[in-house]
Amino acid sequence: MQALVLVSIQAFIWVIGACFPFAAAAEIQSFERKLFSVREDRKEGFSIFPQWVTVMRRHADDRPTPENCPVNLCKVPAWLEMIASMRGHGARDQLAVVNDFSNRFRYVLDQDNYGRSDYWAIPREFLTLGGDCEDFAIIKYFSLRQLGVPADSLRVVVVQDTNLRIPHAVLAVYTPDDIFILDNQVREVVSHQKIAHYVPVFSLNERNWWMHLP
Repeated sequence: MQALVLVSIQAFIWVIGACFPFAAAAEIQSFERKLFSVREDRKEGFSIFPQWVTVMRRHADDRPTPENCPVNLCKVPAWLEMIASMRGHGARDQLAVVNDFSNRFRYVLDQDNYGRSDYWAIPREFLTLGGDCEDFAIIKYFSLRQLGVPADSLRVVVVQDTNLRIPHAVLAVYTPDDIFILDNQVREVVSHQKIAHYVPVFSLNERNWWMHLP
């Protein structure tokens, strides 16, 4: 995550079918400028986020094989089974199970996994090797997209952790009543209103990105 504030992400859809009680685009307007109680400015275009673009494109083209998803390491089948088991369940149950499943994987620095200071992994890579905080946020994003959650209800959020004084990444999920945070450092899904030590820097989904303003 060392270079996380300087790099980022955009858009694939691992397509969906059902309607779930997450916030529609119009409802999200009521939350605009309020994530972690910080103002925000919506932007278009992802030219400054090459890692997000690359992750989405690579994931869209990815196909697990015995070579890249060895049966003794790769948890793609378990991931797909978890997703299938949660179809039709309530929104809060889906968030809790996706968060719990993802947080079971190992936290591993990008340098140790890929020999790079910052690398954003596609789901298959994370499900084989583990990853760091943005990789946890990405797998949760794709998991919920698979479950039919609209892109407008999701954001990968890069924050500054004021306790640890380091960049961090989480997933924000917008519902009609609240914004919930899925965090690899926290077992439970919690409201953004209960978190005081994260200052958002930017957030994005496959449609737009937002600069968060002090």
